[in-house]
Amino acid sequence: MGETLTHKLIRSHLAEGATHPGEEIAIRMDQALLQDATGTLAWLEFEQMGQDRVAIRQATQYVDHNILQTGYENADDHRFLRSVCQRYGALFSGPGNGISHWAHMERFDMPGETMLGCDSHTPHAGACGMLAIGAGGFEVASAMAGEPYRLTMPEVVNVKLTGAFKPWVSAKDVILELLHRFDVKWAKNKVLEYTGPALKELTVPSRGTIANMGTELGATASVFPADGMTKQFLTAQARGKDFKPLAADSAAKYDDTVDIDLGTIEPLIACPSSPDNVKAVSEVAGTEVAQVAVGSSVNSSFRDLSLVAHALDGKHVALGISMAVSPGSRQTLLLMLMSGLMTKLIKAGVRELEVA
Repeated sequence: MGETLTHKLIRSHLAEGATHPGEEIAIRMDQALLQDATGTLAWLEFEQMGQDRVAIRQATQYVDHNILQTGYENADDHRFLRSVCQRYGALFSGPGNGISHWAHMERFDMPGETMLGCDSHTPHAGACGMLAIGAGGFEVASAMAGEPYRLTMPEVVNVKLTGAFKPWVSAKDVILELLHRFDVKWAKNKVLEYTGPALKELTVPSRGTIANMGTELGATASVFPADGMTKQFLTAQARGKDFKPLAADSAAKYDDTVDIDLGTIEPLIACPSSPDNVKAVSEVAGTEVAQVAVGSSVNSSFRDLSLVAHALDGKHVALGISMAVSPGSRQTLLLMLMSGLMTKLIKAGVRELEVA
């Protein structure tokens, strides 16, 4: 019987247990991802474990939450994080480099590897064919000390994508469609594995949007194959050597299957006060707004910002509306500047916030 990509990733890192849904397993981690809002406690816990160095291939600490240094607290925290990285052999990414998930995708996501992060949206790395899971600070500290991560073997759900996007529909609408069909608890103890001919419609950044927001469904992780789109992305990042093809076997058996025809999706929006309160944009058209922010882990790619820039080209933000954009990485900011698209936003009256 063929294997799913998720089973292949788990089997290649399995330390204990069997891959039967509901049984406890332990998997070895290749990488750890930390951010400043939760990473400080994780490092304090790691210091108590008596390790001389980080015991996994790579640990990366990002500062992307408390970046403003209006008082001494954040500045002191940043100094501490930099110092522990130097002491224990981790990489440190300072304020302004970007949101951890976006910056890591550009620089360090590696097909076939596992990663544990003390951020709930760590599954973003599934866009590059990784098994990436969000956990608590102690679990991440233990992983950095070389301990395997223990979890209940999840069910693997095949999200099969067919068709092609209609105008103004994008990757965000795919995950919102799932939230519309189900709810924020539907994917608990499940890995969502994306397959199908419509994968060619999704660039790696677009896949990152979907994998990131799998957390809003309660998913343990979300996984995309490492295919031609992945190779193209890594090559553009001067990391072509990091690519290796990974996919489910043709006869892979899944615990469940969800079919999505991209051509049937219309632009969707999550309304207050839960991600699964999804409505068609047409239903809420005309709603008065006071603030517009384009950014966050899933709205800050070059595509996201460039669409806004083109839509506002030659126009101006309406009176009474405060609008701001924040690029997801320093690379995205540079692309916006070099392409002239940031100038369009500035002329339209949009505020540019720090990369984060």
